[in-house]
Amino acid sequence: MSLATFSSRQFNQDTSRAKHAAASGPVIITDRGRPSHVLLSFEEYQRLSAGQPSIIDLLAMPGVEDVDLTPPRAEGIARPAEFE
Repeated sequence: MSLATFSSRQFNQDTSRAKHAAASGPVIITDRGRPSHVLLSFEEYQRLSAGQPSIIDLLAMPGVEDVDLTPPRAEGIARPAEFE
């Protein structure tokens, strides 16, 4: 697996070459010399995201209804703004 780097300008001028490079590994796209995006082949994206739970699955938290939680009231935290 190789790693290629394209500036934003290079990417815009030769998207075809960036897509070809992504077939053999991730392509880092930089903006003003700093990494800003990564271009992956769709197969690589599927491989990386396979088996990962969705945000909906993570938020569902099965079994949470059995947790007895009664948080204490937060008092004395808020106070009026002071303007000088």
